[in-house]
Amino acid sequence: MSKVKIISIIYAVGIIIGALFFDVWGADTTPFKTLSVFAWTVIFIIALFFVDKSERK
Repeated sequence: MSKVKIISIIYAVGIIIGALFFDVWGADTTPFKTLSVFAWTVIFIIALFFVDKSERK
């Protein structure tokens, strides 16, 4: 399994955990919840960039 697939699975599991256990998409969303999802996505994009860069070498 490639590193990109592993990172994508970890990201998806994190989003599901955030949705189910932390109620990120609930009616009473706080700025902290919004920023945490944004940060999780930024970390995902950065990880994809570096893994893709290392796989091309």
